Formats: sequence, C-alpha cells, structure tokens
Amino acid sequence: MKEKLQQFIDAVDDRTGIPSGINHFLMEEIPDSSGWHQVLGSVAMFMILVQFFTGIMLAFNYAPTPGDAYDSLRYILTEVTAGRIMRGLHHWGASMIIVIVVLHMVQVFVWGAYKKPREATWIVGVILLLLTLAYGLTGYLLAWDNRAYWGTVVATQIGATVPLAGTYVSRLLASTGDIGVVTFARFYGLHVLLLPPLTMMLIGLHVFLVRRHGVAPAPGDELKPKKKFYPEQVFKDTVAIFIAFAILFTLAIAVRVPLERMADPTDTSYIPRPEWYFLFLFQMLKVFDGPLEVVGTVILPTLAILALISAPFVDRGKMVKVRQRGLAMGIVALAGIGWGGMTYAALKSTPPQSAAAQIDFSGPVQWMGLKPAELSGVHYYRQENCGACHNVTPGGEAKAGPNLVNTGRRHDQAWMLLHFKEPQATSPGSAMTPVNLTGAQMNDLASAMAALTPDNGDLITNTPAFAADGAALYQKNFCSACHMVNGVGGKMGPALNGLAARRTEAWTKEHFVNPQKMSPGTPMQVYKFSQKEMDDMVSYLFTLPDKVSAQ
Repeated sequence: MKEKLQQFIDAVDDRTGIPSGINHFLMEEIPDSSGWHQVLGSVAMFMILVQFFTGIMLAFNYAPTPGDAYDSLRYILTEVTAGRIMRGLHHWGASMIIVIVVLHMVQVFVWGAYKKPREATWIVGVILLLLTLAYGLTGYLLAWDNRAYWGTVVATQIGATVPLAGTYVSRLLASTGDIGVVTFARFYGLHVLLLPPLTMMLIGLHVFLVRRHGVAPAPGDELKPKKKFYPEQVFKDTVAIFIAFAILFTLAIAVRVPLERMADPTDTSYIPRPEWYFLFLFQMLKVFDGPLEVVGTVILPTLAILALISAPFVDRGKMVKVRQRGLAMGIVALAGIGWGGMTYAALKSTPPQSAAAQIDFSGPVQWMGLKPAELSGVHYYRQENCGACHNVTPGGEAKAGPNLVNTGRRHDQAWMLLHFKEPQATSPGSAMTPVNLTGAQMNDLASAMAALTPDNGDLITNTPAFAADGAALYQKNFCSACHMVNGVGGKMGPALNGLAARRTEAWTKEHFVNPQKMSPGTPMQVYKFSQKEMDDMVSYLFTLPDKVSAQ
C-alpha cells in the first residue's frame, strides 16, 4: 500500500512538482534563534486568507449598488444561514489584520530585521500595510448605512486636501459632490477587483524575498547550526494561528456588528465616525484647523510613511541584540503614544449619537411599523411588569400566566379591557391583580396585546425603551388628533412619517418649545417636556419609516 501511495505521489510530483515544492517549503532552514516572536507573519497571511474567504461568501448574496447593497446586507444578516457570523468574521477580521500587521512590522523594526540585504522585504511589508488600510477605507462604504456614508464623506474630504493633487483624488473617487452611485462603484471596484490581486502579488513577492534572504538570525547566532522550519516552527505558527482565529471567532459570535439606517445624505445631524484605525486622522482635523489642516491630514502621515520606507537606508549599522536597540524601542513607544493619544482624544471628544441613529437594523425592527397606540402599549406592559407572569414569544418558557402570543385572535378588545379591570370576572381563580392604568392607557395596552402574533411576538423584547416611552408620551398628549403616524391619526398637521428626512432633531425640539417661531400661524401649543421626555419623543419620531408601507 505504501509503495503504491509513493508511486502516486511520485507521478503527481513528476507532472506538477507540487509534492517536492511543499517538501522544500517545509524543510527550509531557519536560524536557531527563530521562535514565537516570528509567528506574526504566518498569522497575518492566514488572516488575509480568512478575509478573502469571508468576502467571497458575502459576495454570493451581496448586491453591489447603493440601495440594493443595504437591503442585501440586511438579507445576509437576517435570512442567510451563518450570514451574521460571516459578516462578523469579515468585520472583526479587518480590525485584527491591521493589529497583526502593525505588530509584525513593530517586531521587525525593533529587531532591526529590515537591514541589508532585506531592504526590499521591508518596503514590500510597508506597502502591504498601506493596502491593508486601503481595504478598510474602501470596504467601509459597502454597507451603505449612515455610519459608512458619513465616515466615507470625512475620508474623501481628507483626500481632497492633498496639495496640488486634491482635485484629482476627488475625481478619482467620484466624490466631488455627494457620495453616490459612481463613488460606490469605484470603492467596490477597488475593494473587490483591484486590491485582492495586488495583495496576492505582493504577498508572493514578500514570501519570495523572505525565502531568498532567509529569516534574520539574532546577532551572534549566525554561526550556530540551523534548524528546519518543520516541525518546531510549523507547530508554533499553527498554535498562534489557532489562538488568533479563536479570538476572531469569539468576536464574531459575541460582539454584534450593528447596521444603522440606510445612508441618508440629508441627515446633517449625523455625527461621522470613521473606523478606529482612522480616528487619529479624524482628530488631526481638530488639532490642525483651517489652513494647517493639510499638515495633519496629509503632510505628517506622508512623512511617517516615507520614514518607514527609508528606515533601512538610514539605519545601516550592523544588527545588534534587541536590548541594545533603545532608540528603535523609543521611536515605537513615541509613535504608539502619539497614535493612541490621538485615537483616545477622538473617542473622548466625539459626542454620542442620538438614540434613533443607534438602532441596529440587522435585528428585528417590526416595532417601527406599529401604530402609536400599540407601541405605547409596550410601554405600559413593561411599566406594569406583565413579563413577570406572561411570555410573549412563541414556544417561550412557561410562566404563571398564559403565553400572550395570538391574544388578539382569542379575545376581543372589550374582553381584554374587562380583564385588566376585573381579572376575576373574565378568568375566575386568576392570581392577576387589577391593572393600575387609566382607561386610555388600558386601551393602548390592549392594542399592543392584539398586535402580538407568532411572527412578531418578540416586539415586547426588541422595542427600544425610547420608542415605547416616546409613543406613550405621543398618546398622552393626543398628538394623533392632528398628526398621522403609520396610517393612523388626524390630518390637521403634517404626517410624521419620514420626518427625519425633512427636519433635524434640533429643529424638532425647538418646535415643541416654541412652535410659533418655527411654524408661524400653527395651532400647535407649547410643550414643556423634561429633557428625557423630549429626547424620547424626538427619537421616536425620527425612527418612523419614510413610508407607511414599510410597516
């Protein structure tokens, strides 16, 4: 059997050279000093392969046009088997690969492994780092939600500040006006069609150069007997890869990647936030203001890149032990403090988004289509702690009271109202106490119960507190007498669906406080809400779907 297997391997090797190539790769000689500090290159290559694989999996269900892109991503996250995991792996993988590539370059820099004859290996590594950042920049827009849109607006505005070439950069990215279909197409083309083959070519060149010049030995170990790449170093690389993937998989499972509302170019109240690895540039816009903006966004980053590329040509001395490279470690520490400080300052100074802007559209959002009375009823359900005795999800755990899914099919509104007032009259022997609500509030609670079905029984759980509280306030102040929401209400005032596309939150808050100033001649009265009530009301109104059919 072994003889036939060997004959087969020999035949394959004779025709393809693959077995001997693998053997040659695994049996490469490496310095005796090689060890755990040199696993980062292999981990980085594995993470790139993960990005390629998950990107391909996402592409099978992704529609590369702005509006369709958003809908297709929602479909991936809510309908496709393991779609959320694939997106999580791709999203967090993008961050992890930047961390790993940076750590790999720091290790090479501190060890001084970029010195002659490995200058070209180092330069290719710097270019690969820039390509990794380019993936983050171009892929950021492809979700086509508000976060992606406005983050890209900031990035393209930074590109437009490049001296002499700013206009051409804007034209190349089709960002001279609004971010639109052409911009999306170019970012998609760069992310999917140009960067991957360029990355593969550079990785191939990088590996070739590493094999050509060998792994840099620790100073003083040049004459020691070398060892084989397999099995010791292969084992260490494999363990490191396993740990990295375990961390990535845990993040993909445990940390939900939100999908905000579809990109809205009119939402000028949105606070743009680029990804964490570009936050230092975002902060540069604040530090170098006005005419000096180009210094922080273009000149300093360009000088940093040139410094990295020139490092092997400036530091031409012989390699010394790590403990003797105090200057290199000081440079790394200074760069880390600068980058970390700028990133922290950006995080600290960025105000929080409004509650409406933070809604995760990758989860259930059926609550947006509820009528104000039904959504108000969710507020009173929680206020009365009905969940202590009742479940509202199909197949949920048994509790003291019956499951309330399909209540509307079993009982009419009159029965429910009587049950709230006198539980014993409708359900003799029930342990339920009378509900402590007004008649109007009980009507809202009954409306919420009637809206529960097996398809949306998780409404009680998934409705954000601000939406339920805002709807209760809307009902309490009889706003429906003049305004229509989701097809219900009066027509004296404007319909409130799509308010977010017409007004800003600041304008709407001011309208409650001083309606005559904002809309002269309006019959609307002044409302003296508390700060929380105002925030809840406005956030609720700004989550209403643009069209009633969205419900």
